Amino acid sequence: MIPSGPSSLPENRHLRLAQDAEGCIDILAAPPGADPEDCLYVVLHVDGPAVVRRHGAGTVLAPGDLLIGTSPHPAGLLWDAECRMVRYRVPCFYLGVCRDDVRRTGGLMVRGNEGVGSLASRLLWTLATRERAHRARPGDYLARSASDILAVLVTELMEREAPEDPSGSAQLLARIRAHIEENLADPDLAPEAIARSQHISVRYLHKLFQQDGTTVGQWVRQRRLDACRRELERPSHRPISVAAVAHRWGFVSHSHFSRAFRDTYGVSPREWQAYAARVDVRRSS
Repeated sequence: MIPSGPSSLPENRHLRLAQDAEGCIDILAAPPGADPEDCLYVVLHVDGPAVVRRHGAGTVLAPGDLLIGTSPHPAGLLWDAECRMVRYRVPCFYLGVCRDDVRRTGGLMVRGNEGVGSLASRLLWTLATRERAHRARPGDYLARSASDILAVLVTELMEREAPEDPSGSAQLLARIRAHIEENLADPDLAPEAIARSQHISVRYLHKLFQQDGTTVGQWVRQRRLDACRRELERPSHRPISVAAVAHRWGFVSHSHFSRAFRDTYGVSPREWQAYAARVDVRRSS
């Protein structure tokens, strides 16, 4: 006999849940171009006896507890005929995590009566019990809220399951910097896009740069300024405008670029360009 735990969800045994033909509720559809298989599954325990076995030990599930993994049927989950569970599917695109990293953990578990887990549990329950929940639109406020809370929750669980390896963090930071260098000209090179490219959360991205004594925004801006400075000092038979150089390296506002350049190098971009041109003339004569 599998023991049961205390209830933490509203009692509603006769409610028909809005699940699809596969028994899952989709929390937002995958964005265009994304792999529809690149997703995680969240199992919400509603009521009834259930136990999950991990690393040789069994844990009794209480109503509201969550299991997160790469399959709608978590390994090691035992339940009887009276048990009710709701299964959700959410694209990794919205979570900022790598599916393979979650698979390597063997699955994640969180109690639904404390902290972020409690908030996620109740949001998911609300999403399940309303009409047409299984086809939420990207602009759906409740679905996006549930996705955002799950992103925070999964990030916390991943950090807890796999403590940071200093050498691994250094390698990841090097890859991120290489990605930034390759995409400096993209004006949309924001922390969200950078984190998504590396399959990590925005929060973890900021943490990596904070450990290195800077921020993501400061690093990107400095690399863009360095690229502009090099281009402005480069000899050219055809004069190039400061605005064109700024735009080429991802600066949308010319005035913002000029202020940032002066704050960093002590001269305006135009003054630097004129100085480099005079130096080049002297070298040529």
